Amino acid sequence: MHKARILLSAFAISISALLAAPSTVLNHPTGNRGLFMVDKLGAHLRFFDPVTFKELASIETPPNPHDFTLSADHSLAYVPIYGDGVYGRNPHPGHEIEIVDLAARKIIGTIDVAPYRAPHGIQIDSKGLLYVTCDLDRKLLVVDPEKRSVLEAIDTDGTGHWDALLADENKIYITNKTDRPFISVIDLRTRKMIAKVPAPGGTEGIAASPFGKTVVAMDHTDPFLIVIDPKTDRVLDRIPLRDNAKGAYKLYFSPNGKRLLTMNMTEKSVNVFDASNLRGEQRLLQVGKDPMGIAFSPDGKTALVANHGDGSVSVIDLEKMQVVNNFHAGTGIETLAYY
Repeated sequence: MHKARILLSAFAISISALLAAPSTVLNHPTGNRGLFMVDKLGAHLRFFDPVTFKELASIETPPNPHDFTLSADHSLAYVPIYGDGVYGRNPHPGHEIEIVDLAARKIIGTIDVAPYRAPHGIQIDSKGLLYVTCDLDRKLLVVDPEKRSVLEAIDTDGTGHWDALLADENKIYITNKTDRPFISVIDLRTRKMIAKVPAPGGTEGIAASPFGKTVVAMDHTDPFLIVIDPKTDRVLDRIPLRDNAKGAYKLYFSPNGKRLLTMNMTEKSVNVFDASNLRGEQRLLQVGKDPMGIAFSPDGKTALVANHGDGSVSVIDLEKMQVVNNFHAGTGIETLAYY
């Protein structure tokens, strides 16, 4: 009986540790510890209870925090400060990346990337290095957050907006919105641009699948997914987005790699794909105004959609394929994640 109790106790501890552990897929985070949101319009970082969706704390930032990435252990968040404008019209660009202690819920440091300006999209690798786009300078920065310094600035031949790191960390893909009709491909072993994936309509969001088989980007002009083979850097397919009349915005793979969700600000909608069959059935769900970010619960059953245009978050039940709740969050959340 005593041994059985010991074994049962050990099993309970191991399960508790598993539930508390962060996602091991670095750039597709999820976890049970909390819910982190970047309020771009409100210039705050916000912490919510992941079960009740009640706000617990907030931190003021300089204007226009945009994207973020988390450290592997989900103890820290790195948040680029873009500046007080928008893409193509940013008169006072930022040059900082804020370092946020997620447990203490406070900013504990700043990485100054000057002379480079307008840091935006951000990814992290297994060594803890950050890869940050700077559109005004047409660079991809390689940043060491421990040294708080820029190691290298790689030419992208375009005003890089969003970026997506392959799971094997050999290459990173950068969209150029309306500035260049291609996606820039950077070899991270040589730290040089090696390819241009054609995208005549321009590109918005981009994502690499969690296990490295596919890269997908959003066509800026027309409602299509651009599917890229990361082995050859060639376009494999252009998949129409069901019931989308114009080009959509961003897209996210779930951390388990099973689903791909796309967002269209014009349609106020989310399209849900089976990631193993992107040509298969799409489920269309109506959300709030200007959807911009998506977070996935650790059990894969829930997706949260940040509605940047109306200060709300839509809650999607991915098993029922229904929007089951909507709650207020900040002024205009752009990105968010369970951690």
